[in-house]
Amino acid sequence: MASSQAHHPNTAFRQLRGARSPGEFAAAVRRAAREIGEQVSCDARYIGRVESGEIRCPNYAYERVFRHMFPGREPADMGFVPRDVVRGRGARENADAAPAPGGPADSPVESPAHIPDRHKESDVLRRAFMTSGTAAVAATSLGASLAGSFGTAWGAPATGRDRRRAGEAEAVAVEQAVRRIRLLDDRHGADGIYRRAARPLRVAYELLDADTRRQSVADRLHTGAGELALSVGWLAHDSGRFADARSHYAEALATARMAGDAALEAHAFCNTAFLARDAGRPRESVRAAQAAQRAARRLPSPRLMSLLTLREAGGWAGLGDRAACEAALLRARDLFERGPAQADPEWMSFFGPAELEGLEAQCWSALGEWSRAAEHARRAVDLQNPHFARNTALFTTQLAGDLARGGAPDAAAERGERALDLLAEVQSTRVRTMLAATARLLRRYRADSVVAAFLDRHEGVAATGA
Repeated sequence: MASSQAHHPNTAFRQLRGARSPGEFAAAVRRAAREIGEQVSCDARYIGRVESGEIRCPNYAYERVFRHMFPGREPADMGFVPRDVVRGRGARENADAAPAPGGPADSPVESPAHIPDRHKESDVLRRAFMTSGTAAVAATSLGASLAGSFGTAWGAPATGRDRRRAGEAEAVAVEQAVRRIRLLDDRHGADGIYRRAARPLRVAYELLDADTRRQSVADRLHTGAGELALSVGWLAHDSGRFADARSHYAEALATARMAGDAALEAHAFCNTAFLARDAGRPRESVRAAQAAQRAARRLPSPRLMSLLTLREAGGWAGLGDRAACEAALLRARDLFERGPAQADPEWMSFFGPAELEGLEAQCWSALGEWSRAAEHARRAVDLQNPHFARNTALFTTQLAGDLARGGAPDAAAERGERALDLLAEVQSTRVRTMLAATARLLRRYRADSVVAAFLDRHEGVAATGA
């Protein structure tokens, strides 16, 4: 039965279509989906439904495609209503609406005019994560916009009658901040973002001390603040600030424990395990990964358990325990093959076949199995979604290092050249440190022209800091 609710035309999306016909634009959407490994059945009718306002929020697949087509734009920039409205009151009011192509999230929802607008500063916070351009531009906008977003309303603790309230708008703002930071990291790496992300994290934790009328909002604020701490911690981790990362991860874990949030606790232990491995504390890595698995048993997500088991495998590899590592790798692959589930956390969007191969490559590399490591690293590069530019650079660099250690200097230098191409747009201290180690290994082969070309270029890049 069709909904009787009036539709409001989506003029923002219509402007994105430009001079193309609905059919031409639908074809462009399908092409963009193939580029990132998505499958959408987009046609002129679907485009018409979006532009008429009948579809007020795209499902996750369409959202990923639209983000790919229009980098830097959030769904709100494209005229869509936030997904939380679809899942909340708006979705319930329209439960009798006809389902749209592509899944239940393609549903009509309440008019944007009905969305709570209690705090204008929350809108500023959301817009701060909608900038496009290079990593430097995006990061600068991130910091500058957020510096003023809660400057007067949340700049100092409030007491007594001045005590602030937090509601739906603030919860949405924190959640969108997390998504925007992750998007910037996927595309550009952490180095240019970390310092500017500290302010929104501080604001998010201030919100936990605000008055909230609904427990559901308080729960979302705790989860959002914890996820934001993990995101900022990862930025510190990837930019080589291990002590800062450890502090942020511990903060997220404490938040998870206070809120009784098993998913957040599993995520916090997952990141802690990863950090411990990179910091040379493999036994701590194993323990943290096992703790993450205990927390995740309450969540029906085989893919999450697969990732956490891979974290454990990395710790065993660091300890040189080949048998335990192989056993963990086998369990991880078995769990991965069970496929995705509704309970898979949003933050795991990066975890696909490429990540599975890349993490296994790192295990074999730690065990000194260079040929086997290179085989998996090559698969990781070949399977990687172009959206995850930082991970493409990471696994390309991993492959270069494994080839160098395995006695294939020419091939290592060629992959090193490719890594340098990728690092022109990706700012990751972790990846650059790995590539520098590979360059040092290749110096003994400088007489080889291919190797010499790579070394000269790498030295030039290192000298300019580019």
